[in-house]
Amino acid sequence: MTYAQNFKPLALVLLIGLAVFVRACPAKAAGQETLTVAGGCFWCVESDFESVPGVIEAVSGFTGGKSKDPTYKQVTGGNTGHYESVQITFDPAKVSRSTLLTMFLRSVDPTDAGGQFCDRGASYRTAIFVSNAGEKTLAEQAISQAQSDLGQTIVTPVLNASRFYPAEANHQDYYKGTKLVFTRFGPKRQSAAYKKYRKACGRDARVRQLWGSTAPFAGS
Repeated sequence: MTYAQNFKPLALVLLIGLAVFVRACPAKAAGQETLTVAGGCFWCVESDFESVPGVIEAVSGFTGGKSKDPTYKQVTGGNTGHYESVQITFDPAKVSRSTLLTMFLRSVDPTDAGGQFCDRGASYRTAIFVSNAGEKTLAEQAISQAQSDLGQTIVTPVLNASRFYPAEANHQDYYKGTKLVFTRFGPKRQSAAYKKYRKACGRDARVRQLWGSTAPFAGS
């Protein structure tokens, strides 16, 4: 058998190995990045950012605390240290981190240290989570600009990222769900219940009051 004949099986093995590696590691190969923020009700933050061109997905969950694998009930009970948060995966070639940070700060009430809108308590506070010095600088710049534009003190902190725990399946994409749920407004499809909740909570009204026409999601 010649050298060339010996080389062909080896090359085939290498190609198969490379294919398996690429298939196993697709998520970040295309340059995707993540931004994790806390903005009160994670249903609302998820709904807002999944409408942004360049955002690949937004996942509702919990971060910032020490409890492992917390449940929604545990987090909203107030003893886990976690924030209700959303992890946004985006394509930086289509939308920048700075743009998303600017949109985030204008989609919440960053002057409120006690929660957001009708949702009160530590788990509903706002925050921006960062993984390195570059992300921290961008977050601080966005806050500084937002504070200058608003003319009020912004209390949203920039915190070091910790493990992100996705919330239970029934909290993902709640805003467009079709499951029948029983709420204080009566039995409704999830999507209808979400719209009722968002309006009753006063989220968009407060954001419009603060940010006016620069609010990216509050509508008119």
